[in-house]
Amino acid sequence: MSEGAKKVTNQARGLRTEALSEETVALYLQKHPDFFERHTAVLEKLRLPHARGSATVSLVERQVDVLRERHKALEQRLQELVAVARTNEQLGEKVHRLARRLIGAREREAVVSVVESALREDFNARNSVLIVFGSPAPQSTRSGPFLRVLERTSADLRMFDALFESGKPRCGQIRDTQRDYLFGKETVEIGSVALLPLGPGGALGLLAVGSADAQHFHSGMNTEILVRIGELIAQALAN
Repeated sequence: MSEGAKKVTNQARGLRTEALSEETVALYLQKHPDFFERHTAVLEKLRLPHARGSATVSLVERQVDVLRERHKALEQRLQELVAVARTNEQLGEKVHRLARRLIGAREREAVVSVVESALREDFNARNSVLIVFGSPAPQSTRSGPFLRVLERTSADLRMFDALFESGKPRCGQIRDTQRDYLFGKETVEIGSVALLPLGPGGALGLLAVGSADAQHFHSGMNTEILVRIGELIAQALAN
């Protein structure tokens, strides 16, 4: 029978003569994982390019390489998770230590001193400002480099109205006017800032922490720890 006749006969029988697609082959092998067990001769003939050279290797050797690379990726991911967990544990300990110190602070002067030292010693935050709302401070807690006591209606605070309305921490870069007001015009090394409204809607004040690293505080970071710190400070000031 001629090739043309064979083709016509096959088509008449409903048989597909076109080449199978890669997707079809892959799907078949997934559905029949024992294929190579039933066709060991095919398995022995399969040769694949080596991942790190021009030589060829057997399918089994290639599978071992794939598993080895997958294991390496999983091991690296595990190391990253462990590092994150260790960092979170250390932060948790620092927040707990701050809470204990604030519990023992009975006066506003003591609260301010605890917050300042904790930020500097435990959180390595050497550029920070605490703004507290209220009437002019008594002699013992008047404004200084770290603390500022202002009336809530002060015109200087209008640039932070959006922050107070949100009542949520904000991290990243801030406007030059805000940076200069908080840290001074001469403090050009401030690359990123964390702003924490204190109390509901910022009713008690504002804590600002600056970093020379432009990526240290960024808009995508988790602010849960900042929220907890803000709540602790607000509660201590309210008491």
